[in-house]
Amino acid sequence: MSVIIAVAALGGLTLLLAIMLIVANKKLFVNEDPRIDTVEDMLPHANCGACGFPGCRPFAEALVHNKALPGKCTVSSDEGRLAIANFLGVAMGAEEKRVARLACAGGTNVAINRAQYVGVKSCQAAALVSGGGKGCFWGCLGHGDCETVCDFDAITMNEHGLPVVDPSKCTACGDCVEVCPKDLFSLQPISRHLWVACKNLEHGEAILEDCQVGCTACGRCAMDAPGELITMKNNLPVINYAENHNTKVPIQRCPTGAIVWLEDNGTVTKGEASKKIIRKGSRSMGNS
Repeated sequence: MSVIIAVAALGGLTLLLAIMLIVANKKLFVNEDPRIDTVEDMLPHANCGACGFPGCRPFAEALVHNKALPGKCTVSSDEGRLAIANFLGVAMGAEEKRVARLACAGGTNVAINRAQYVGVKSCQAAALVSGGGKGCFWGCLGHGDCETVCDFDAITMNEHGLPVVDPSKCTACGDCVEVCPKDLFSLQPISRHLWVACKNLEHGEAILEDCQVGCTACGRCAMDAPGELITMKNNLPVINYAENHNTKVPIQRCPTGAIVWLEDNGTVTKGEASKKIIRKGSRSMGNS
């Protein structure tokens, strides 16, 4: 008899809880705008976060609820953004595309290693062993962590072991920024063509023994730049992008090509005074 009572009590409690859940579901149910699914389907599904939202679904919700404009998605094409704007009956808006930029040009043809690293092919692992062995402490180690972590195939390692970013594929997700142990990547608006491709903090030409394209802190770029566009800080030129930076004047007298001009497609232009690098193979220790 006690077993029957226990089973009945348990069954009654289960039924009561089920009824409570049904009532709560009806009372608390929120109707989701069906347009969210449609807008999400119109997005590129990159889930890169470049729009400022954690993924395409949250961004679609923000678009439908008028908390963002389609132009914030820099991965979509103009046609795709316009289609979303027309569907929602809103302005397309505009957001300048950002891309990952590398502050180093020290590939194996111009930079040397002072020690040979043997171990897991990883920049993060190599950096734990006396900084990675590269002559320039601040330089790229060339093991390709950035290439590995990029889900959009926007980074490839060139023949000199240096990462090359394809601006057309870069979504500014920031993964390369986080993975680089030398902090060489940053996300920059694509309109910033003037760029310092070096992070060396040493002063003088001694750095050229380790890297032929390193900044020697000569200051010529700062002297030639108009107004307050460039100042020298910690032996490196710092560009003030709040000034008019649409000028190639600062790169012209740079003797090493440490400050360059970057086109929208990633093409690098150096100044007239920059030493031409013709070596195709690796630069061994003691090889000028």
